Amino acid sequence: MSVWALGLNHTTAPLDLRGRFAFALDQIAPTLQSLRSSFGTGRHPQVEAAIISTCNRTEIYCAAEQAALDHTFGWLAQSGGVAPALLRSHAYTLHDGEAARHAFRVASGLDSMVLGEAQILGQMKDAVRAAETAGALGSTLNQLFQRSFAVAKEVRTATEIGAHSISMAAAAVRLAGQLFEDLRQTRVLFVGAGEMIDLAATHFAAKEPKALAIANRTLERGEKLASRFGGEAMRLADLPGRLAEFDIVVSCTASTLPIIGLGAVERALKARKHRPMFMVDLAVPRDVEPEVKALEDVYLYTVDDLAQVVQQGQANRQAAVAQAEAIIDAGVQSFMHWLGQRGTVPLIQQLNAQADEWRAAEMARARKLLAKGEPIDAVLEAMSRGLTQKMMHGALAELHAGDAASREQTAQTISRLFLRKER
Repeated sequence: MSVWALGLNHTTAPLDLRGRFAFALDQIAPTLQSLRSSFGTGRHPQVEAAIISTCNRTEIYCAAEQAALDHTFGWLAQSGGVAPALLRSHAYTLHDGEAARHAFRVASGLDSMVLGEAQILGQMKDAVRAAETAGALGSTLNQLFQRSFAVAKEVRTATEIGAHSISMAAAAVRLAGQLFEDLRQTRVLFVGAGEMIDLAATHFAAKEPKALAIANRTLERGEKLASRFGGEAMRLADLPGRLAEFDIVVSCTASTLPIIGLGAVERALKARKHRPMFMVDLAVPRDVEPEVKALEDVYLYTVDDLAQVVQQGQANRQAAVAQAEAIIDAGVQSFMHWLGQRGTVPLIQQLNAQADEWRAAEMARARKLLAKGEPIDAVLEAMSRGLTQKMMHGALAELHAGDAASREQTAQTISRLFLRKER
């Protein structure tokens, strides 16, 4: 069995390219079906697959009897509508042990923009559930991901990898605090109502802003989140007309196109008499048109812009990283041992089937003898001899076959298998 992975992340690809390969959670199932059907029924009839897609990465994990990295790579390039050469210059491909190591590092937060952040683990679990629901997750990938979750748990328990980590939301608050002297005098708008907005709203609410609002496509969901922070909810359609009311705008939706355009921000600035606006676009693809960043009174940050802030203090956690890598090494060795054993499964199944056939034949023979009135001891003796002869026949035949060298090799193998000393 072979395992392979490929993808692109915040260290290998720019934001706009990552946006072309971003899949919302409800898109995972049909996307996996498309990927698996692309293999056809030829050399790769039963390919397992899973897709992890976050604001910082899109990764595909596959497993099959034979690796098909090139095919998977070509499919991904086509799905994003980019030339394979462009994708290849920004992507990474991994095989077997390296694929496992990467999955374990991602789950443990070692490959994240925020070293040690825990959110990625939940995102991976969501991706695995989506793959399982789509019927794309087989025993090999299931084992890979379950082991990655176990390794991540051990890393977080045994090390301080997540200590003092700065989340995206905390970084946004820190930057906003540099622009506005007193955050308690600001009005904050959150666009979207997902996990990232929930986290950002929690951080900003702790600063007790003057007003807090949630704009969401589904008003009911927006109201539910807004009520937790004593804020108001509005429909996404009302956003352009009310944008000028807010000093701080944090957006993260699953929209495939920008929802805050240049024109809307220009009108908002005019209405604000050019008082500054602080904007954070945490979405991939972008929620805010990139041209907005050129406006004089707007301070727009994307997920990539926040990288320098969230990486501060990472040097203090290098000892924890070394500990985490040791735990991951052990996890990789264990997984590769398990994967190697998967190659013997068909042989084990054949041996069990053969043994069951012999056992059934001897049991049928014993029942006939008992029905004829044969003594039980005699029947048991005959059954045990019959089983022994069947088990030994092949080995004894091999000992008498072939030349001297092959007989010697056979003798050593048989001695190792049948003459073991039980301890």
